[in-house]
Amino acid sequence: MEAKKDYESLVERLEEIAHLSSVIGILHWDQEVIMPAGGADSRARQMSALAGVLHEKETDSRLGELIERLHGLGPADFTPVEWCNIREVKRAYDEEKRVPKELVREMADLRSRGHGVWVRARENNRFEEFSPVLEKWVRLKTRWAEAAYPHLPPYDALIDHYERGMTMASLTPMFERMKTRLVRLIRRVREQDEPPDSSFLQGNFPVNVQEQLGRRISADLGFSFAEGRIDVSVHPFCGGGDPTDVRITTRYRTDNFIESLYAVIHETGHGLYEQGRMKEERHRPASESLSMGIHESQSLFWERMIAQNRYFSSHYLKTFQETFPESFAGVSADRLYRAINQVQPGFIRVEADEVTYPLHVILRYELEKGLFDGSVAVADLPGVWKEKMGEYLGIQPPTDTLGVLQDVHWSGGDFGYFPSYTLGALYACQFYQALKKELPGLENDIAEGNFSRIKGWLNQKIHRQGKLFSPEDLVERVTGRPPDEEGFVRYLEEKYSDLYSLRQG
Repeated sequence: MEAKKDYESLVERLEEIAHLSSVIGILHWDQEVIMPAGGADSRARQMSALAGVLHEKETDSRLGELIERLHGLGPADFTPVEWCNIREVKRAYDEEKRVPKELVREMADLRSRGHGVWVRARENNRFEEFSPVLEKWVRLKTRWAEAAYPHLPPYDALIDHYERGMTMASLTPMFERMKTRLVRLIRRVREQDEPPDSSFLQGNFPVNVQEQLGRRISADLGFSFAEGRIDVSVHPFCGGGDPTDVRITTRYRTDNFIESLYAVIHETGHGLYEQGRMKEERHRPASESLSMGIHESQSLFWERMIAQNRYFSSHYLKTFQETFPESFAGVSADRLYRAINQVQPGFIRVEADEVTYPLHVILRYELEKGLFDGSVAVADLPGVWKEKMGEYLGIQPPTDTLGVLQDVHWSGGDFGYFPSYTLGALYACQFYQALKKELPGLENDIAEGNFSRIKGWLNQKIHRQGKLFSPEDLVERVTGRPPDEEGFVRYLEEKYSDLYSLRQG
């Protein structure tokens, strides 16, 4: 009986913490989407103050006493979900307790101020305006890592924050193997004299028409607009308060609707994960998304495995023809499929095709690793960035805006996040192969625009599993084998050898 009362008290505290976190999430969305530029200083102070209050709640000694009593009883006295809540809150409590409150507030302040500095530096193409923020972030994140996980190298601690259990020792050799084979594949593709014709994807596409199309397809995939919305931001993202208030964003170009549409599909994947979580536990750790790699697997699953699928092109061709009749006159489903899967090395990560995308991630991983082991200085980032782009993709960005300043992540101190994108692609590929085995007629469903069985499978197998398992265990439970890069790279080699009529070898 005492354990039950303690658990109820724990849940009450967890829900209060979750509500405060939700407020911070909404403030972050507001800052990215509609806040006037003049509000930046005030918002930084608001975020810093809230971060301090949240830190106090998360490290309150009475919360710690509750956790210790409940954790001391062991898993046999609780349901798997209850024990997951206890286990996860203990991990979070121990981590927060080790981090000084002033450091938490300093990082919250820099996160808010740094975003505005990054936006201006990006607009002005002046890395030197942003580099002081970046240098401060490296110092603060090193302090955070040394405080939170003193037994780990700083960059391992930062990776672990996003992908539990992942380390440089695992990532570096995996990325080296992937890099070697993908660089070779890209070179073979670029040697082809006749790339797919994608000229019809360029034109004049009114933003209001793009907005309607994006909303329609997002809803087709299962995104609930009663519990979510789509807006515009500099960098597409998924945020909001909780599964009943999910905010996704995109950005628009009038000369290319595919970038915006596929950003919507990508963020819809994130949104479906959030909306598909355990509703009854949504304010407790057990319901939270498992890791950023698993989260990215859901966005990349819908963007790459489904929306770049031959059958998706077949289904939506008529919609595209009706929406943009001048551009799509006489276009076949096969031509559309080939066009949206064109391999074209480019400067911008979020616009990259699925073959070149992992190399954008590996580049960022190598730079972050260098920043934290001291082998790369902040001032050297633009030059090293260009060198690696030339080596991996055969191109070099002419400006920092198209290079080192393109991503929002570093303005918020999100080091260790980038590897999650390629881990997500790897997981997504394995999930799709498992889905094909378990759902006969899957390709007919896609060709008919029926995505409900796919969404239901993901809800059951992944979204509602929350934090019950580790990322590696979840992947193995869903697919029957642990995650590995071989299946993902082989999928890319086979798909694009067929698309580009490449000889094997």
